[in-house]
Amino acid sequence: MMLPKVKSEVKRQNPKILLLYGKPKIGKTTMLANLENNLIIDLEQGTHFVEALSVEVNNLTELKQVTTEIEQAKNPYKYITIDTVTMLQDMVLGYAGRLYKDTVQGKNWQGDSVITLPNGGGYYYLQRAFFNVIDDICTLAENIILVGHLKDKLINKAGEEVSASEIDLTGKIKSLLSAKADAVGYIYRKENQNIINFKPTDEVVCGTRIKHLSDQQVVISESDAKGEITTFWDKIYV
Repeated sequence: MMLPKVKSEVKRQNPKILLLYGKPKIGKTTMLANLENNLIIDLEQGTHFVEALSVEVNNLTELKQVTTEIEQAKNPYKYITIDTVTMLQDMVLGYAGRLYKDTVQGKNWQGDSVITLPNGGGYYYLQRAFFNVIDDICTLAENIILVGHLKDKLINKAGEEVSASEIDLTGKIKSLLSAKADAVGYIYRKENQNIINFKPTDEVVCGTRIKHLSDQQVVISESDAKGEITTFWDKIYV
């Protein structure tokens, strides 16, 4: 291996993995449906009420069938969205159990959920199962969008408890997925606009390594008086 002598050029301008989360019913699915050539893998039947390029998936077996068909079609989509990773975490529990049963200590295990294992030992297998699936999905398109639910938590700020927003995943999966993502955005609605906040604060968990998104609050969609939605994905994927 040759050690570098000059700085390398920037290799990516847009996020390979975009992680988004926000409150329900604010229009996340609609704005994602308006992204051209974006396949929404719908784990929560959220696309029933919008026109979308989508496929409904109810379990991990169906998800594997979809990913196999995408590979056989030679990855035709520019974007693939998982809606939601919160549901995906629940969906991989059975897979996590099989991973545990493949070990020496788990071969005789007859439990229903690895997260009931003593001392939190089962979360390791849940984490492995989750990221095995995520890593497979990341091979299917140039850009991957992961959507999650919002979870409110209380933090202590200057001796006062205040509400903070973060994605609804277990602790280790949440931190590892946030680190894996190139951009983490909190979606909120203000009047007729949906805004993605990439500017981290004590109250909002978000951030990015993408230069044009750093410390930005991006208007991603807005509706007119007739309820027609206009999206501005070119602000994210330039």
